[in-house]
Amino acid sequence: EEKTKFEEISSESEFDENELKPAPVVSDSEDENETAQEKKMRLTKKYLDELRTLQEDQEDGVDAVGNKLEEEVLDKAGRLQRKIADKFTPPKSEDISILKGHRLPLTCVAVTPNGDFLFTASKDCAIIKWDLKTKKKMDIIKGGKKLKTSSKHHTGHILCLAIASDGNFLASGGMDNKINIWNPNNCSHVHTFSGHRGGVLGLAFRTNSHQLFSSAQDRTVKVWDLDTMGYVETLYGHQDSVTACDSLIRERCVTAGGRDGTIRIWKIVEESQLVFHGHTGSIDCVKFINEEQMISGSDDGSIALWGMMKKRPLVLIKNAHTLKDSSREVWITSVASLRNSDLVATGSSDGFIRLWKCGDKSLSPLFEIAVDGFVNDLAFVNNSTLVAAVGQEHKLGRWWRLKDSKNVAMIIPL
Repeated sequence: EEKTKFEEISSESEFDENELKPAPVVSDSEDENETAQEKKMRLTKKYLDELRTLQEDQEDGVDAVGNKLEEEVLDKAGRLQRKIADKFTPPKSEDISILKGHRLPLTCVAVTPNGDFLFTASKDCAIIKWDLKTKKKMDIIKGGKKLKTSSKHHTGHILCLAIASDGNFLASGGMDNKINIWNPNNCSHVHTFSGHRGGVLGLAFRTNSHQLFSSAQDRTVKVWDLDTMGYVETLYGHQDSVTACDSLIRERCVTAGGRDGTIRIWKIVEESQLVFHGHTGSIDCVKFINEEQMISGSDDGSIALWGMMKKRPLVLIKNAHTLKDSSREVWITSVASLRNSDLVATGSSDGFIRLWKCGDKSLSPLFEIAVDGFVNDLAFVNNSTLVAAVGQEHKLGRWWRLKDSKNVAMIIPL
């Protein structure tokens, strides 16, 4: 099928706000007096030692160094997709851990980069920190309108969480139009951004930076710099609530435009955007797989696999989650990808989390995991665990309520 190139659309901000000071430069050298040539030599030796150790640990006949170098080339190009999906098997029900702590339906989850801690948020306006090894509650950030210090806490449903790739910042957004920044180590409040004029529905940190993207009901996407705790710019183009956003290493983000029926890639440096069409309903969730592919879900019950060079989906699977009866519609409420691999997961309210194997132009089912309730968010922990935020209701409303379900976080070993 012939590839279609995009026409780039300008996405300049309509107004200017506070200009930012340049971020401080951090040196990664061991010695301040180290010359550029000495630093290059030191890093090269370190890298060669790693390759030598890797080759020694591999079995005979396996070109570990060649495989690693090939992976690094693909990773740098943003096209790495490790073929590991076939290695995963369904977990036993007794191995799945259930974390209870929230009074109301869970809406979102975020995991620290080292995989040690989990943060969950809920319609009860609270954030709970969990130890993933012990499955115990570590801390709680309370919220709600009754709090006297509500200016530093959420007074509306929390709908999204994001953690910086270095683990230094936790961001939360909700229906009170605020983005709160926290210290993940001690759960102390750091800063509040209040630029949106509608509920904040999506948050994403750019990998290896403190650049934060946010999407909201006011139809805008905003860019923030946490090094200076300042506003950068606003991106315009969506015609409806921007329900989700995601980002990887490149200075760009992907967003889902709800009922405007579009997914958009925002190129920050070029001040342009790519527009994708394919779903017939509201697009409620989207995630990058790598820099060249992404996965999305809609309330029309479909999931789609996208490539950067085509305006239409590479694969569109209708009725990805179905009920045995037709008592209600089955919306796709969450998607997740194991970054730079061929494994993705989708959630709904049909009683299952489904895992899929994706290829360059294919998306095939692997297995399903039983879960009772609305799967409002999903996140992979390293290469071995899937975390789910489960609630009696959809995170954005009360169209249906599953009274027999529990408001819990599920820790699913794969």
